[in-house]
Amino acid sequence: MEKIFVLDTNVLLHNPDALFSFKDNIVVLPMEVIEELDEFKKDTDEKGRNARLTIRALDHLRSKGQLGHGVKLDEGGVIVIPTKIDFDKAGMIGLSLDTKDNKILMTAYILQQEGKEVIFVSKDINSRVKADAIGLTAMDFEKQKVDMNSLYTGWREISVETEKIEEFYSGKILNAGENDFFPNEFIFLKSRIASKKTALARYKKEMDALMPLIYSQISLGGVKPRNKEQAMAQELLLNNDVTLVTLVGRAGTGKTLLALAAGLKKVVDDKTYSRLLISRPVIPLGRDIGYLPGTKEEKLENWMGPIFDNLEFILRGTNTKKIERRRGEKSLNTLVESGVIQLEALTYMRGRSIPNQFIIIDEAQNMTPHEIKTVISRAGEGTKVVLTGDPYQIDNPYLDSNSNGLTYCVDRMKGQEMFGHMTLTKNERSALASLAANIL
Repeated sequence: MEKIFVLDTNVLLHNPDALFSFKDNIVVLPMEVIEELDEFKKDTDEKGRNARLTIRALDHLRSKGQLGHGVKLDEGGVIVIPTKIDFDKAGMIGLSLDTKDNKILMTAYILQQEGKEVIFVSKDINSRVKADAIGLTAMDFEKQKVDMNSLYTGWREISVETEKIEEFYSGKILNAGENDFFPNEFIFLKSRIASKKTALARYKKEMDALMPLIYSQISLGGVKPRNKEQAMAQELLLNNDVTLVTLVGRAGTGKTLLALAAGLKKVVDDKTYSRLLISRPVIPLGRDIGYLPGTKEEKLENWMGPIFDNLEFILRGTNTKKIERRRGEKSLNTLVESGVIQLEALTYMRGRSIPNQFIIIDEAQNMTPHEIKTVISRAGEGTKVVLTGDPYQIDNPYLDSNSNGLTYCVDRMKGQEMFGHMTLTKNERSALASLAANIL
């Protein structure tokens, strides 16, 4: 028996490919979904773009038949925009028809009352709760979901004979054996007999061997790793062969500070890259910088406050301990004004090709998988991209720890030689910050 999937608008705003993701089943788009897509299509953000892509896809399908009667897809299945829905039963189940959301739900309910197997698909938790309350089967759109509990951490601990650790230290290399390691995965070797006998290595796929860390103890403007997770993260950040790095961790684990410190070293000291380009998604401001006064640069300065705080801390560390705060600010202003450090809104990165730059996207957990793809695909020759974020601190109403672009990227890229990942768990900001992160 064919299933009927009734899609909520937010599913298509999240991923227009959802139209073609239900195989040989029937996809129903209530008329209210089309109306809401029309409202979003004028927006300049990712939702507006996805609304336009969905509308264009539907317009293309018109050439194959009448959407009101159902159009067969090349991939299998049918898409229908029903036009004859009797909403008279809405009052019987306690739903007001004053909102489009409720009319979308009622469309699914009425189709189910006709004896069909109906599944309501929505990214909105409250809509799924209401669907369940009126007897509908409801689900999230999970095509780009990963299990956060089993997410790749970037390192593992293995027990070995003491002789293996001694062999590693003497030869600076150790055969990987039959272990199935990921490229650039870190291995914490621990002696089976002497627990304090340990070694930290990185798996290099082209040699099929475990190699010692090279960059983990370098001082980055006074910033040095405080634990082995930070040491492994720094190894990835300073390795030019690893061109995509993801750092996942809660507040205070040092992911943003390390990324910025490494970026400054690579751009200012080593001259490996021509510019440090920094961006963050603008969820709290309605995903647009237009609501703040001033020029684009002035708006970005307000929005990038946390980034400036970290940069000031790093720059002060490169000078003497007695240096005044204002001198650090002046150094930062000079770097920004000269273009060595550039702040950019994600909106303005689409369509660009960005060569030979060190790109940091902070708070990447607030981005959809498609937004992450858009940013990474902007990377030109010689560019390195670093994504940082906390999947448990998400402001986007249609994303969660399992469906955001950052965790999706980690899961999909973990087998690639140019990719490296580290999950940071230890809070190094302060005793108070650590207490808050663990208890509150």
